Amino acid sequence: MADTTPSASVLHHTAPSTRFGFIERVDPRLRVVTAAAFSVVVALAGRLPTLATALAVAGAAAATSGGGLCRALRRLVPLNVFLLLVFFVVPLSVPGEPWASAGPLTATRQGLRLAIAIVLKGNAIVLALAALLGTLDLAALGHALHHLRIPDKLVHLLLFTVRYVAVLEQERARLGVAMKLRGFRPRMNRHTWQTYGYLVGMLLVRSLDRSERIVAAMKCRGFCGRFHLLDHFAWTRRDTAFAALGAAVLALLAIGEWL
Repeated sequence: MADTTPSASVLHHTAPSTRFGFIERVDPRLRVVTAAAFSVVVALAGRLPTLATALAVAGAAAATSGGGLCRALRRLVPLNVFLLLVFFVVPLSVPGEPWASAGPLTATRQGLRLAIAIVLKGNAIVLALAALLGTLDLAALGHALHHLRIPDKLVHLLLFTVRYVAVLEQERARLGVAMKLRGFRPRMNRHTWQTYGYLVGMLLVRSLDRSERIVAAMKCRGFCGRFHLLDHFAWTRRDTAFAALGAAVLALLAIGEWL
């Protein structure tokens, strides 16, 4: 039987549930634009008070979203594990006024400030993305990107990547179980690396075979290179209020940074 995709040739948008927060009832197009604008402003900012304000705004947005602040904070754990390494390395690698020293290693004030700025930027951007896009379903995101005139090929690539990453992971897990049943135990030797090479090759072969079946299934349903949109977004007063609020916040961040 040929594989199918939930949005083989028609893209549906699921209306947000009333149990979600205020952000979940905002037009997805506006949420995507706001997330992109906020990320750009925070990435370009350099003053610590501005970045701290941005982090507070992102935290407030995450707290009022349907996902909740606790869920958003859990998403920060992998990021901060990496940023912890950055926080210890950057002060030692940036020249400037000495701040602390331990033997041959000297941390500078400029490096410490840069490390703090990187940590604040990373957490603020990820929190904002979690609040604005974290509860956005895949069909709505693709729908919004299509309306924002993002090239269809990029939209299709995003939709299929997110849709079939889990499928490839399931296939990898099946092959892993089969390897264990045949007595495979990973070790640091040539046989282990050769086996893992065979595993990657089998994943590529099965992925190619599955993609051909998916293409055949979509063509049978009339797919001709683009998704047909059955329903569309409607701009409301809530969206106007959110756009005004977002513009005001971004303007205040920009004024605090550059003026």
